[in-house]
Amino acid sequence: MKKPNIILVGGGGHCKACIDVIEEAGIYEINGVVDVKSKIGQEILGYKIIDEDKNLDKYTNDHSFLITVGFIKSPEIRVKLFNKLKAFGGNFPVIISPKAQVSKHSDIKQGTIVMHGAVVNADSFLGENIIINNLALIEHDVTVGSHTQVSTGARINGNCKIGEKCFIGSGTVINQGISVCSEVIIGSGSLVRKDIMKPGIYAGNPLKRYK
Repeated sequence: MKKPNIILVGGGGHCKACIDVIEEAGIYEINGVVDVKSKIGQEILGYKIIDEDKNLDKYTNDHSFLITVGFIKSPEIRVKLFNKLKAFGGNFPVIISPKAQVSKHSDIKQGTIVMHGAVVNADSFLGENIIINNLALIEHDVTVGSHTQVSTGARINGNCKIGEKCFIGSGTVINQGISVCSEVIIGSGSLVRKDIMKPGIYAGNPLKRYK
């Protein structure tokens, strides 16, 4: 049986990691990558860059999509591409690595990828277009808002609520029951022991707001 086709939108380093997850899962056939015009014809891990993103609408009838642009300083490029394709009726599957552990009692929305070694526990909710990166932990009863990235090895403990368009840095620990509002960036290796109620950039142990 022929696998459904998927196009990857964004051809940087995160795209390579996504390719590895998709190949391991073996559900979709990667039919190419879309990036900027100057990169058309180049290859990423053997997959050609076939077009530029302004032409995405012509692929929506017979392809699914995954946004493979990483969270680069802000999520705005990921959000823009996701919303553009969504407006055209684009289909976004949930991609889960076979090396991840995901509870059947979790709820994961379209366009989200759960990468190698990640754990998503019971009664957790993941919104749209989220990156749960390698070895990240999403404990029970956690909510993660759309367009957020939880980076490598981050630990979000039970009953936490993470807003939309957040970035949780590698190795960060968020203690049980903490709420983080939308549009927050938390630097790698941080410890979050109190609610974050104001957008901005935070880092450290103890945690400090820098911007």
